[in-house]
Order: sequence, then structure tokens, then C-alpha cells
Amino acid sequence: MNIGEFYLSELVEKITGYYREKLALIKTDFNVGKYKNCLLSGDLNRSVEVLQNIMENAIKYGDGRRMELIFSEADECVQIAIMNGGCTLGRDDLPHIFESFWRGANTENIRGSGLGLYICRQLMRKMNGEIFAEIADDIITVTAVFAKA
Repeated sequence: MNIGEFYLSELVEKITGYYREKLALIKTDFNVGKYKNCLLSGDLNRSVEVLQNIMENAIKYGDGRRMELIFSEADECVQIAIMNGGCTLGRDDLPHIFESFWRGANTENIRGSGLGLYICRQLMRKMNGEIFAEIADDIITVTAVFAKA
């Protein structure tokens, strides 16, 4: 891991550049919220890896209708939330999704190792950030918290 500084816009461009086309092909609406560009602390490549993993999970486990990137800012951090509908994860499973090798009951016929979100949490913490998830109705939101530089 190479901890340094990078602009939020660089991270957003890498994610949206890849996923706009991919999501258009599967007919998923992809909305990117407004954000104020700023310098973040961390490793750009690992940050891309984290957001890609969250996006891929949203594609695998969501209903495929809509995904959204939502940005919020505080004094010391920027939160990037990835929201998608069609959540099939049970509320009792939510506290476990960042555990290694853990897979929810909703993964029965879907391939995976149960390591993706665990690795994301490790990477975020090494970059002095965090990651968490919330469920409201059938919408799951996974949020990565990045430290400002």
C-alpha cells in the first residue's frame, strides 16, 4: 500500500468511467451525486479496489434496477455511499458482512469467497478510513469513509 494523496475526482472518474458502460449494458440506472473535489489521504489504487468490490457486490446481489453514488463531507472526511435496491440480505446478517469467509443466506447460488468486504474493511482501516453498511426497506447502502489530506 502506498499512502499518499489523491483527488476525489480521480477516484470518482475511475469508478464512473468503468461502471457507466457496464451498468448501461445490463440496463441499470446509475446516478452519481454531486461532490466537491478535495484531496484525500490514502492509496488511490486500493481505494478504487474498495469501491469496485462494493459495486460488484451491488451488481451481484441487487435487483439491477438502480445504483447510486452519494457523497457527503465532514471536516475531516468524505463519505462515498453506494446505494442499490433489491437487497436480499437479512437484517440479522448485516453485522457479519465484514467478517472473513462469512457469506449470507442470500448467497446460496452466487459464487464468492466471503472475503471481499473483509478485505475492503482492512484496506480502509490501513488508510485511516472506515466502511459500514445500512439497510432501509429493500435498499442497502455501503459507505466508505475516506480521510481528507
